[in-house]
Amino acid sequence: MASFPTAPSKDALEQGEVLSPRFDAAGLIAAVTTHAETGEVLMLAWMNDEALQKTIATGEAHYWSRSRGELWHKGATSGQVQLVDELRIDCDQDAVWLKVRPQGDGGACHTGARSCFYRVVEDGRLVRR
Repeated sequence: MASFPTAPSKDALEQGEVLSPRFDAAGLIAAVTTHAETGEVLMLAWMNDEALQKTIATGEAHYWSRSRGELWHKGATSGQVQLVDELRIDCDQDAVWLKVRPQGDGGACHTGARSCFYRVVEDGRLVRR
């Protein structure tokens, strides 16, 4: 059962003060995560109702792992806990933006890279940066 209220109108959704996230048909909302100090995009992940609630309650990023089908406390095993400095929601409340301070080795990607966006497309090829 959802723990966030549904916005009563478009105006309330877009201009109101009540957090009313609009989860997709799978119960998920996109979460863009950036480094609070540098602004670097660290990752794109997904949150369900519980992940968003836990993130707000604890100040640490929680996500929904689509591949594992379970709640994921970022850094619980890697030490790369993400302390949330700021959480924003977009105009129609169907995406969130987390500004975080990565802990541990400062990485965010399971490959060991600092950011999940570590490759650039050049001439149709992927080049690691």
